[in-house]
Amino acid sequence: MNVVPDLLQQDQWRVIDQSALAVHLSALHSFGMDDTLCASVGGGTASPTARAWVHHDTIVLGIQDTKLPFLEEGLNYIKSQGYQVIVRNSGGLAVVLDEGVLNLTLIFPEREKGIDINRGYDAMWMLIKEMFSDFNKEIEAKEIVGSYCPGSYDLSIGDKKFAGISQRRLRAGVAVQIYLCVNGSGSTRAELIERFYSLSKKNAETKFDYPDINPAVMASLSELLQIDLSIQDVMFRFLHALKNKCNHLFTGELSSDEAALFEAYYDRITERNEKILGD
Repeated sequence: MNVVPDLLQQDQWRVIDQSALAVHLSALHSFGMDDTLCASVGGGTASPTARAWVHHDTIVLGIQDTKLPFLEEGLNYIKSQGYQVIVRNSGGLAVVLDEGVLNLTLIFPEREKGIDINRGYDAMWMLIKEMFSDFNKEIEAKEIVGSYCPGSYDLSIGDKKFAGISQRRLRAGVAVQIYLCVNGSGSTRAELIERFYSLSKKNAETKFDYPDINPAVMASLSELLQIDLSIQDVMFRFLHALKNKCNHLFTGELSSDEAALFEAYYDRITERNEKILGD
C-alpha cells in the first residue's frame, strides 16, 4: 500500500466545486467535464484537479444496461418515479444520483510508467478513509453482493455499501470517480434499481449478468455513522483531507481552452445518449 500516497500527494490541487451548481444541470454535463479534465490534466496544461458534483434525481446507466431485453419498460418506470435517465461513458452499471449523493472525481496525469488501475482505486479509498477517520469505523473495499453496480472497490461499513468507485482513462489522464451516499435511505435507492432490473430483464436469459439486488445491503453514511451528515459537511472533510496532500490547494474553473474542449466532449456524450435512448 506504500505506493498510494504519492498519487494523492501533488504539488498543487485545483478544486472545482459544483456540489451546488450542478444540481440544476444534466448529469451529462458532469461526464463531459470529467472527459475535459482528463484531456487537460493528462496533456499537462492543467494541475491535478478534484471535482465535486451533485445532481437532481437521475439514474445513470452503464452501457451493459442498455442491452437489457425489456429496457423500455424499465425506463418508463424510472421516468414515472420522477427520475431522468442518462448513459455514462465509463464502465459499471446503474446507479442513483440525487441531492443526498455526493460525487467526487480525482483527475491525475498518467505518468510515463502509467497508473495501475488498482492504484487509482486505492488512492480514492485512502482519501475516504482519512475523511471519516474520526468515527473509528472500518471502511472496507470489497464487492458487496446484492448492491447495485457491484465491484471489488465497493466501500462499506459493517458489510453495508455506501459508495462505489469507477475509473475513466482518456488522453493520458485518469479520472477516479466515486459516488458517496451521504444521507437519505440507501435501501430505498436500491429498491428503485431493483425494480428497474425486474422490469427490464424479467426472466429472460442474457449474455451479461445483472445484479440480483438486495436493498438491505445498502445504506447512507448518515445511517451507518448514526449522524445527520449534509453534503456541505462531507465537502468540508474532503477539502481538509486534500489540503493535507499538497503544498497548494486552490479553487478554480475551466480555462478558456478547457471551456472549448468541454463543448466538444459534452456534444459527443449528448449525441451518444440521443442515439442510445432515442430522446
